[in-house]
Amino acid sequence: MSKRDYLDGTELTAQQTLELLREARARKRGAKAKSPAPLAGKTLALLFEKHSTRTRVSFEAGAAQLGGRSIFLSPQDTQLARGENLADSARVLSEYVDGIVVRTFGHERVEEIAQHASVPVINGLTDQHHPCQALADFLTLLERFGDLKGLKLAYLGDGNNVAHSLLIVGGLIGVSVTVACPPKLMPSPGVVARARKLASASGAEIHVTNDIRAACQGAHALYTDVWTSMGQEGKEAARHKALAPYGVHGELFHWTDKDAVFMHCLPAHRGQEVTAEVIDGPRSVVFQQAGNRLHAQKVLLEILLGGSDGR
Repeated sequence: MSKRDYLDGTELTAQQTLELLREARARKRGAKAKSPAPLAGKTLALLFEKHSTRTRVSFEAGAAQLGGRSIFLSPQDTQLARGENLADSARVLSEYVDGIVVRTFGHERVEEIAQHASVPVINGLTDQHHPCQALADFLTLLERFGDLKGLKLAYLGDGNNVAHSLLIVGGLIGVSVTVACPPKLMPSPGVVARARKLASASGAEIHVTNDIRAACQGAHALYTDVWTSMGQEGKEAARHKALAPYGVHGELFHWTDKDAVFMHCLPAHRGQEVTAEVIDGPRSVVFQQAGNRLHAQKVLLEILLGGSDGR
């Protein structure tokens, strides 16, 4: 059987993704896996070129809880720091481990590793996509609302990798997503076009706008992210000026669904992209989101490394 990767969220079908989310919810509630240790004897490499808290710990803990092991590799730990190319590194790691999680800058880097690796490769974050975060986000909404059908998510801020993955995975599984952002920080037109194509099959709606109120209207979730991501240091002043109107505050919930929640992938900067009253208030589900990284990724690991069919 050919190996399966998870790079932008479309490697699983809509049905497989929804089943993953439902299974993760059931496991979190205490349902037993078909096998008590589906990753027994297997090793996961974490090849990280960016700092991480949630992604690293959730994958390491998840692998251990499934009976496997993990090896963390920073740039200084490998020959990549001395010029070894990605293709050779991917082939070599494939001789030792059963899967590779990559956290890097350009998305083409994880694609190149996947092209040359003979074991599954998982995107743990690139500048273009963050699909594992989206899995945790939609798992959180599934838990909160009981069903994803008919939900609307509004993302306010930079049209970045998180926004891209919400658009792609939301469009795939039928959650309507609206991204509201400044004109110079719009999501990639190519990503938006792909999301709309996926949404045409799922019945979701995809919108990109500068109109904050229109984005919030009837939304079941307001989502934001930091204004300056890794690799954008030195651009803080210009980015903060452009993004200041898109900060999330309590008054925005006047326009949302009455049960709307606040979401953030973390880390957060209170007083910038979100007020403290919102992120620390009763609508916030940010720590539930963070915890759900573990539960969603465990099922993903079982599908990709453990032989589950992912139905």
